[in-house]
Amino acid sequence: MRYKQGKSLDYVKKDVFEVRNPADAFLPKQHVSSAFVFVKEDKFFAYPNNFNYYVSYYRNTFQHGGLSLEEMIIPFITLSAK
Repeated sequence: MRYKQGKSLDYVKKDVFEVRNPADAFLPKQHVSSAFVFVKEDKFFAYPNNFNYYVSYYRNTFQHGGLSLEEMIIPFITLSAK
């Protein structure tokens, strides 16, 4: 997984981008204390109940973290005649 959402999240702070107030990032807020954490670089979250399975499944794979700026920003230009 590339992100987690919830109230009591367990993670290594240096490996994630943390959003404590989802409204600041235009994300949905399900609870008063909801938060989002997104992993950085080539990291991923693995479920503790089947940790070894998920680590072996995701290790050395490319994980797309969502849309990039290049995919979202549409170049726009206005031309006028001389």
